[in-house]
Amino acid sequence: MRAALLAPVALVVLLLAACGGNSDGPTVTVTIPRGAAFPQAVDSLAARGVIDHPGWFRLYARFRGLPSDLKAGIYRFHVDDDWGDVITTLKTGRGIEMRFTVLEGMMAFEIAERARVWLRIPRDSFFAAVKDTALQRELGIQPNPAGVEGYMYPTTYTVPVGIKARDLVRIMTHEFIERWPPEWDGRLAQLGMTRHEVVTLASIIEAEVRYRPDRAYVSAVYHNRLKRHMALQADPTINYAYGRRLRRVWERNLQIRSPYNTYLHPGLPPGPISQPSDSSLYAALDPAPVGFIYFVAQPDGKHVFSETYADHLAAIRRAREKRR
Repeated sequence: MRAALLAPVALVVLLLAACGGNSDGPTVTVTIPRGAAFPQAVDSLAARGVIDHPGWFRLYARFRGLPSDLKAGIYRFHVDDDWGDVITTLKTGRGIEMRFTVLEGMMAFEIAERARVWLRIPRDSFFAAVKDTALQRELGIQPNPAGVEGYMYPTTYTVPVGIKARDLVRIMTHEFIERWPPEWDGRLAQLGMTRHEVVTLASIIEAEVRYRPDRAYVSAVYHNRLKRHMALQADPTINYAYGRRLRRVWERNLQIRSPYNTYLHPGLPPGPISQPSDSSLYAALDPAPVGFIYFVAQPDGKHVFSETYADHLAAIRRAREKRR
C-alpha cells in the first residue's frame, strides 16, 4: 500500500523537476554557509527565486541524494533554474567563490590548517607560500624562516574556488598593505622603530590581551622594557617557540632554546608571532604614557600593572588568591 502511494508522489516530483525552468531568468548569487543545514540551503534558494515549490524541491533533492553531499560556497544561478542543474551544481561544489576567515591572533600554522579544511590547500603548499621571498620583499622585510607571519591580515575574504596557496597568501598580505595607513609611517619615525618591529610587538600584544582597554598599557610595559634593555618575558612567545598553543606555560617551558624565547633573549623576537588586529597595531604605535614595567593577568582577563617589582609580587599574590 505504501509503495503504491509513494509512486505517484515520486512521479509528481520528477515532473516538476523536468519543468523546473529554462535557465533564461536573471542571474542571482546564493550563499550556502559552511555547516548550513539542508533546509537552510533550500530556503536560501527559494528566497532568491532559484526554485519555487520548496517542499517538492526537498523531496526531489533527497531523491537525488543532495543533503548528504551539500557543498558550502557562493553560487550563481538563474531565477527558475532547472532543478537538475541546481542539484548537480550543489553536489559537485561548483560554486564560484568561497569565504575564508582569518581571525585576529591566528598563527600561520592555524591559518594553514583552516586553508586545508576550508579550501583544500595542502599545508606544505601553504607554508611554501608563506615563506616566499618575493612576498617578503614586497612587504619590505628581510627574508626569514617565519616568512610573512604577522602580515596575513585578519578579516573575511571571498576567494575563488580552487585558489592556490600562493594566490591566497598574496591576497592576505596585499590586504595588510592596503590597510596600513600612510600616517602610521610618520609614527614609526617618532618611535625609532621599523614597521616589522611594530608588527612584531603588536602580535605579542594581540596574543597577550583579552580585555581591549588594556592594550595600550601592555604596549607601554613592553616599550618601557625595550628602552631599559629588559627581557620582555612574554608568555605568548613561548607558545610560538613550541609551535603550538600550550594549555599553560610552566617554568620548565621558559628554557626552550629559541630566538623567540623572550625570557632568554632581551628585545623583540625575530618577527611576529601571530596576525595582529588593527587595535593591537595602534596600541603598539601609541602606548599609554605610563611608567609600568610589570603586569599580571587576573582570572577575568584584565591586568594589574605595576612600576616596582614589590608591587608586582603583591599583584601576583592577589591574582592567585582570586583564582582559588
